Amino acid sequence: MIKRSFFALSKPTLTYDLLNPDLADPEAIPIPGTLTLLLPEAIDSTKKALFAKGDSLKKGEKLKLYEDSTVYVLSPVAGTINALDSYSDDFGNTATYILVKPDPARTAPEDTAKITPKENIDFARDYLDHLPGALPFARLAAAGKSISTIVITGADADIISSTWQYTCTAYAREVEAGAQILKRMIRVPRICITIPEALTTQVNFGTLQVLKVSDIYPSALPAMIMKDHMDMVLPPGKTPEDMGVCFIRPEALVSLARVFKTQEPVFEKVITLVDKTGTQRRIKATMGTPLSKIFNRMSVHINEMDRIIIGGPMRGFATFTHHHPVTPEMDMVIVQDKEAIAELSDTPCVNCGKCIRICPVQIPVNLLVRYLEADQYEEAADQLDLESCIECGLCAYVCTARIPLYQYIRLGKHELLALRAEA
Repeated sequence: MIKRSFFALSKPTLTYDLLNPDLADPEAIPIPGTLTLLLPEAIDSTKKALFAKGDSLKKGEKLKLYEDSTVYVLSPVAGTINALDSYSDDFGNTATYILVKPDPARTAPEDTAKITPKENIDFARDYLDHLPGALPFARLAAAGKSISTIVITGADADIISSTWQYTCTAYAREVEAGAQILKRMIRVPRICITIPEALTTQVNFGTLQVLKVSDIYPSALPAMIMKDHMDMVLPPGKTPEDMGVCFIRPEALVSLARVFKTQEPVFEKVITLVDKTGTQRRIKATMGTPLSKIFNRMSVHINEMDRIIIGGPMRGFATFTHHHPVTPEMDMVIVQDKEAIAELSDTPCVNCGKCIRICPVQIPVNLLVRYLEADQYEEAADQLDLESCIECGLCAYVCTARIPLYQYIRLGKHELLALRAEA
């Protein structure tokens, strides 16, 4: 919900949407004829791949490109590899997509890759890194990082969405069970769960410490939670893990609990879909399902120049294709009619100061954007606090000149990391 004050000089207030008390089950999307799996590793023509077009797959089979690969995906179905090729993500990084054709006839036990779950971080990193909710085992197992606090994000980070609220409310017992499994895995002393302070639904989270988050955006972002509830200020360029804190989606813990119960991977992902009319619907789809199949099922027609946003309206990113698949970290999809899209502008900054007044960390955004437009990323970090940005998107929301400030900042951080990696 968005509320604008009548007085032009005051800040606009954005509030988080609360979960509807009607916890209806998500509408299930049938498994389509082809699933698309995204593997964040580029094809290397000098190496021999471990799989190829035509290979048969078990449900839950682990797919990694090369013997020395550290990243992988799990096949959500028993079937056959139809194709694999390169693709570019939203920052231009080259990776690999794998098309899998499901075989509905293969339902025998031997067509599913069984696992024997172990409560240790190495097993989880090697076999459970691709579950719905995207458990960050690679980050939890990173050398030199000691995690002392796990924060389960029951309060959605972006406005409009209620996916995380729904998950921790509808599956509270599995959230707690998954949390206890994770606690034993990494021996973390403290586990918390955030919920909106105005949420009326009463849920028992057992031994989990509850942190009640304000309904004013961006109170549910990690940096704000650390500041408001842990008395910790995230230093520029640092991650919460650097400070001993790890934020985890509730759906990731539900997935973890189900793996230990069934002894096989799970692949159904809960998503909030917002159509062109603003109507919200909760759906459940197998990971790898193209968004086009969801739109067809839900009677959402996509015209040329309509916008598809993965994530919320403040922090999400637009995808260039309606064939983009459901991924472990996808919680929300918004479809905007081309007529409703606010036009961006190449007008220079007019120095109105709105971005500075609304910034939660008081970055001089009007000056920062000038450095970013000039590709001066290191100067932007050293002189104008680029790395202090918590990426809430409020500056872009209020910008008089309609400059895509949030996108400039995300790109600037990405380029800064690339420059440092080269050095």
